[in-house]
Amino acid sequence: MSKFKMKWNSDKIVSLSAMSISVLTLIIFIYQTNLMSKQNYLSILPYLQISISNDKAKNTFSLDIKNHGVGPAIIESVIIYYKGEKHDLREYDNDLYNYLKSEMPVLDSVNFFSSSTLDRGIAIPANSNYNVFKVFETEKDYELLTSSIENLLKQGLYYEITYRSIQDERWLIHSNSEGPKKLD
Repeated sequence: MSKFKMKWNSDKIVSLSAMSISVLTLIIFIYQTNLMSKQNYLSILPYLQISISNDKAKNTFSLDIKNHGVGPAIIESVIIYYKGEKHDLREYDNDLYNYLKSEMPVLDSVNFFSSSTLDRGIAIPANSNYNVFKVFETEKDYELLTSSIENLLKQGLYYEITYRSIQDERWLIHSNSEGPKKLD
């Protein structure tokens, strides 16, 4: 029986050391890449919130969506519940004001307002506001809108907004939420 005996010389020691260092470097590289991926994932968290500004002195009422997060929020859907019925905002050209007018036709007489759509795919950048609608300047329009919204809310108007981050995490906010709820 022959015994295998390895002779250690400087060439073999240097070669084995180089291979060990290469394997260790690969392991560290994979670990750091994983950490960077997690950090990137955590640094892109949109945080939407509904903001209502009601300034009676200036006859101004405004409804905004604010993104307090660190990444853009991409709107997926807006669902409104009223009197036990579910309404997708797409049925109203993604315009919340159109929906409100359909439930309270008296709002059709409001003249001084601006309105934006909430189309699927709209991105709300981090640390910015998106104005959904605003009524301004006339006391009549202001009073009409605020009383109509108050009546709708008393009768059970409820909303849900589903949005996602650029990494396809999905979130939901609704009328009674204290913050976004992660979906999936």
